[in-house]
Amino acid sequence: MTLRVTLIGASGVFGSRIASQLAGDPRFLLTLAGRNVGSLAVLRDALGDASVQLAALDVTAPDLLDAFAALQSQLVIHAAGPFQGRDYRVAEACLTCGSDYIDLADGRDFVSGFGRLDVQAKKNNRLLISGASTVPALSSAVVDSLLPRFAELDVIEHAISPGNRTPRGDATVAAILGYCGRPVKLWRDGRWQQGHGWMLTRRAVFPFGRRWVGLCDVPDLELFPVRYPGVRTVVFRAGLELKLLHFGTLAAAWLVRLGVVRNLARHATRLRRLSEWFLAAGSDVGGMQVALSGRDAQGQSLTLRWSLRAAAGDGPQIPATPAVVLARKLADGSLSSKGAMPCMGLFTLEEALSALDGFAIDTQLDNPTG
Repeated sequence: MTLRVTLIGASGVFGSRIASQLAGDPRFLLTLAGRNVGSLAVLRDALGDASVQLAALDVTAPDLLDAFAALQSQLVIHAAGPFQGRDYRVAEACLTCGSDYIDLADGRDFVSGFGRLDVQAKKNNRLLISGASTVPALSSAVVDSLLPRFAELDVIEHAISPGNRTPRGDATVAAILGYCGRPVKLWRDGRWQQGHGWMLTRRAVFPFGRRWVGLCDVPDLELFPVRYPGVRTVVFRAGLELKLLHFGTLAAAWLVRLGVVRNLARHATRLRRLSEWFLAAGSDVGGMQVALSGRDAQGQSLTLRWSLRAAAGDGPQIPATPAVVLARKLADGSLSSKGAMPCMGLFTLEEALSALDGFAIDTQLDNPTG
C-alpha cells in the first residue's frame, strides 16, 4: 500500500527529520508542505527523492479546507508548532477531507483536550493522534514497558536536557517560554498542587552526568494520573546544558511570576538568537530520563531509572520518531485504531527504539534501589 502523506512544517527542525525518514520509502508518496516553498525545494533536493512533491500551505489561512481537498492526503502530519493556544482546525479539516492526522504537539491543554474530536473521528472512521513527540508518546511508552515490574507505582519523575549545540527552532523556544513563571497544575503527593514553570529546580541524573532541570507544563502532568491509577506524583522537568542559559531562563521565569514581564514567548526569536551566541560552548549530547518509584510484588521498595543518551546532534530525532513509527504502522496496516486520542499506547518502546537504529542514540536501565 502506498500512503499519500502531507507533512506540514516539513522544513523545520523536526519536520525535516521526519521527511528524511519517509522519503525514499516506497510505502509513502510524500508531499512537503509549508509557507516557504523555497525552503521546501532545498529540502527536497537534499532528500534526493524526485517523487517528493511540494505544496504551499499556511495552517492559519482561511482556505485551508480547499488546500487539503486539493492534496487528497490519506495522512497529514502536523509538525508546525507551537501548539500552545492553538485550536483544532487542522485536525478538523482532516476529518472533513477524509484524512488521518498526527501532530507533534506537546501543549498540555491542546493534547489533553484532543479527545473532544473522538466522536466525530469514529463516525468518520478516521484516526486522529495528538502528542506524537517525546511527551507523551515516548514517555508513556517507557512507563508502559516498566509498569509490569511494579505492584504499586507511586512516583513518575521524568526529564529531558538537550545538548547546547542541538538545533533549536523558534516554535520550541516559544513553547517553553510560554509557561516559564506561570502557574502549573501538578499532581503531587496524591492531590493537585500548584507549581510554576521552570521552577522546582533540581539536578537530574543522565547517562552523561547531572544537569539542572526545572518544571515544565506538558500533557503528561494531566494525562498520567488518569492513565496510571494510584500514582501519587507526576513531575516533568527540562533543562539547558549551560548553567548560564538555564539559570538565565529561570531568572526570566521569576520576572514573569512577579509580573514584571507578561509574555516571554513573544521574545522567542530574539532569545533563540541570543542563545546561539553560545553555540561553541557545551556539547551536542542530550538525553532523557524516566524514573519510577513504588513497590514490587513482594512489597519491597523499587526504583527504576530508564535513561537515553543522544549524541552527534541526534537529539531532535527523538521527538520526530513517534510520527515516523505511526506512519509506518498505518502504511503496513498494523494500526487499526479509530478515533481522536493522545499518543499513548499506540506503539511500544521497542518499536520506537527500533526506529532509532542508525542514530547516535543509546539507552540504559538502572535500579538505584538494588
